[in-house]
Amino acid sequence: MLKPLADRVLVKVEEEETKTMGGILLPDTAQKKSQKGVVVAVGSGKMTEEGKRLPLEVKEGDEVLFAKYSGTEIEDKGEKYLLLSERDILAIL
Repeated sequence: MLKPLADRVLVKVEEEETKTMGGILLPDTAQKKSQKGVVVAVGSGKMTEEGKRLPLEVKEGDEVLFAKYSGTEIEDKGEKYLLLSERDILAIL
């Protein structure tokens, strides 16, 4: 499992529906990019100028909403993850 550094967060992205209500299969290019996921791992926190670590506001298991085009997409063992900075997380659901 990946271990994020500093103020980074690893989120397992929730998959969006690939079919319409009428049963039409949507190609990847037509699908909306998901903005929700579950926090899988968190870094140790951001370092201040005084040398202290600020703990992150999110923790493992939190369901979060994040900015649309943020982070770096990672695929590990067939699962999709997003590695992003804590500031890109908009809300805890």
